This record gives sequence, structure tokens and C-alpha cells, in this order.
Amino acid sequence: MNDELRINGNKKVFHKTLASGRWEQFSFARQMANIGSEVERAMKWKEKNDMSKFENAFARMLELIYLTIADKKNVKRLKEVTRMKEALIDYLYDDNYYNSTGDFFRKYFLQFAYYAGRERQEKF
Repeated sequence: MNDELRINGNKKVFHKTLASGRWEQFSFARQMANIGSEVERAMKWKEKNDMSKFENAFARMLELIYLTIADKKNVKRLKEVTRMKEALIDYLYDDNYYNSTGDFFRKYFLQFAYYAGRERQEKF
């Protein structure tokens, strides 16, 4: 197997096992909860002004978002996911045109983390 997995023909892949198909096995809630974890890391490193760690967390966040967009079961959620991606890029990397806040994104992703946790409890 090629160790240099790529998404859309470019960029380094951080989550190799997820990119090779495991991501599609996760529920939408679990996918979003995992994206939220990377968002939280990116916000933390940006607040601490550690731009190297911020850039890595930001790239991992985008990779998970693109994997979520590519997952065929999420076709009815593409509008939400692509708008979320746009708002996150604007907030974390651009001029924050939408006047988003870290607190808004924390609350947004917390709902998915809660639901994903409930899903996992129900399996056991």
C-alpha cells in the first residue's frame, strides 16, 4: 500500500487509517465530534500564538472536513458541512467576516460530541 495517501490528489494525509476508509464507518455525529476536537486544538494553538501547531491542527481539521464531504452517506448534509467549513476558515484563518466566536464553535461541536457519546454507550 502506498504510504503517501492523498485526498483530491494533493496534500499530506495526517489521518491515514481514516482516509483509507475507516472514516466512512463513523456516524455523522462521530465525524463532526472528531472535527470539533481538531477545531478546539486549532483555536487553542492560535490563542497561544503557536502558529506551527496551529497550522498542523488547521490542516488536520480540513482533512477531516474533506473526508466528511467525500463520505457518500453525508450527501444530504453537504450544505451544512460546507457552510461550517467556510465559517471555520473565515474565523480561524481569514478576517472573521461572519463575526464568529470560539464559544459559538465550541457549542456547535459539543452537540455532536454529546450525541456521538450516546451512540457509543448504546452499542455496549
